Amino acid sequence: MSRIGRKPIAVPSGVEVVLDGNTLRVKGPKGNLERLVHPEISVIVDTNEIRVERPSDEKKHRALHGTTRSVIANMVEGVTNGFTKNLDLVGVGYRAAKSGAKITLSLGFSHPVELPNVEGIEVDVPAQTKLSVKGIDKELVGSYAAKVRELRPPEPYKGKGIRYEGENVRRKVGKTGKK
Repeated sequence: MSRIGRKPIAVPSGVEVVLDGNTLRVKGPKGNLERLVHPEISVIVDTNEIRVERPSDEKKHRALHGTTRSVIANMVEGVTNGFTKNLDLVGVGYRAAKSGAKITLSLGFSHPVELPNVEGIEVDVPAQTKLSVKGIDKELVGSYAAKVRELRPPEPYKGKGIRYEGENVRRKVGKTGKK
């Protein structure tokens, strides 16, 4: 059996979980999240915990069991604490600035790159070379941070680009001159 799927999810005080058919709604101090649960997976909501059960040991049900439990746990975590991804801009002249509802990035291109705001995501610029992506939906935060990183991924020779905070970029040795 899935060890992750069998583990119950603790519901902290101040969080309200409602299961309406296949729709699971989680309401907390930071906001509301809603998600459809696969019809073959059963979710049992008690007063202070949530349990996820599967109908059989088929491979499909085993896969859905752990995944569903993790997604629900992330929803509960998101409405209580939220999620944050920090990005570092490494390179000469690479900088970020917040102007109104847009983030403007200078990434060594001939033009600045402007990123519009996305609903459910808050982007802060604590320093010129740092970005902080915050939100309650873990999937949305991760995908937005990945899209920003995709604009200029870190390259292995000089290490320039946008990287996650704490990411280790493996460096390569450049060419040597003819001898």
